[in-house]
Amino acid sequence: MYFFSKLREIVWGKPADTKAERRLLVKLDVVILSFCCLMYWVNYLDRMNLNNAYVSGMRVDLGFQGNQLNVINTIFYGGYVLGQIPNNLALQKLPPRIYFPSCMIAWGLLTLGTGFASHPWQIMILRFFQAVFESSTFVGCHYILGSWYKEEELGKRTAIFTSSGLAGTMFSGFLQGGVHQGLDGARGLPGWRWLFIIDFCITIPVAIFGFFGFPDTPESTHAWWLTEEEKKLAIDRLPEIEKHRGTLGWGLLTRVLGTWHWWGFVLLWIFASNTEMFSTNAIMNLWLSSTGDYSVEQVNYIPTGVPAVGIFATLVLGWYSDFTKRQWHPGIMLAFTAIISGAIMLNPPSRGAKFFALFLNGCQYASQTVLFAWANAITRKDDAKRGVILGGMNTFAIAVYMFWSLLFYSTTQGPMWRKGSIAMICMGSALFITTIAVFFLERRDKKTEVYNGAPESSIYGEEEKGGNQTKGDAKTVLE
Repeated sequence: MYFFSKLREIVWGKPADTKAERRLLVKLDVVILSFCCLMYWVNYLDRMNLNNAYVSGMRVDLGFQGNQLNVINTIFYGGYVLGQIPNNLALQKLPPRIYFPSCMIAWGLLTLGTGFASHPWQIMILRFFQAVFESSTFVGCHYILGSWYKEEELGKRTAIFTSSGLAGTMFSGFLQGGVHQGLDGARGLPGWRWLFIIDFCITIPVAIFGFFGFPDTPESTHAWWLTEEEKKLAIDRLPEIEKHRGTLGWGLLTRVLGTWHWWGFVLLWIFASNTEMFSTNAIMNLWLSSTGDYSVEQVNYIPTGVPAVGIFATLVLGWYSDFTKRQWHPGIMLAFTAIISGAIMLNPPSRGAKFFALFLNGCQYASQTVLFAWANAITRKDDAKRGVILGGMNTFAIAVYMFWSLLFYSTTQGPMWRKGSIAMICMGSALFITTIAVFFLERRDKKTEVYNGAPESSIYGEEEKGGNQTKGDAKTVLE
């Protein structure tokens, strides 16, 4: 039993101190984590279906020309940028149990509309508004997870959350392949149109689950499945918040822009998110389709290995960052995988090497887990600031993504994407430098807290307090 308890502690973390807290954590995982994962899974399912539909008949049926697919994706992310921070600010005032499901129903209806589009310009309009509603999910869920879980609980659960989005990408490929085989031509509709209809039917039940089960935040929850004692425990077990949810006003600008947290994490995520470009632009799908050597089913099935690699890397690095409390290590690792994949794609010696580079790039998805958990942990004492920084990270990253995708990863640049390979190496190098900078800035702040006599609990993690370590031993803590 000792072996299994130690294994459980290594894999999932140290159990809560009391039976009541352990029971609370189980409830939070069953409802909050499950809903966030399902919502993000559906989010990616409804987002990535366009790439699968494009290589499964949509391009020919709707008469796509040139880089119109890239233009649609750019318009989509334009809506995503516009909706990012407003959605997170809306969560400061509106109940998440109402807001999240409402956004899901809205983007589900727009997904259904895409299945009946007859021209690329109609898809451009639908995808723009779909993106506005979908942008509520990623940073919104990071904000909610950071509101309910302790720092040492957050990394693994964030890894599971972000992996659910990658699972949506995988499932979309399998779904399109299956739909093409089984429903192509059914009721006079091509298989790619059925994909959007089925995705809509999957989205609505998840939204209904959110309406009835999601608990809002610890201080505002009216969840029927939490007792009054558990609601109080959910607040008491977390670090004291200096600025609570809903504390907005002009002072928020000073609290956000007056620290390095905004600039550091926004730059960090700009560079990290744009190392995902081979994966998020469906480069493997487009390359396989261009060769003429693979069937429609294979063009949809084979690239599912990319998010599979992403899920593995996300879970491993999420666990690693929780276990070691060194979030900057995965940042360095992912900088190197980006540089390696870009270097191989620049001049691939064989088809096998190209496959390796594109599968390896799936590792970059793991940065979503580690970097957002890192930002969540450092800014958790100010709810509104945390919400804005998380929203800002994704907003500015996607703003860069919009033109970066057109410049370096356009469909017209295939099947080699040499410019994109150079851009990948540059982004990987920038990620390496920025990760080191953020690490040193965090270490400087912790030294300042120690020397100013901050409470020990605000500086040391539970595992760092033992032994002969003293409060003034800053050097040991910050290694």
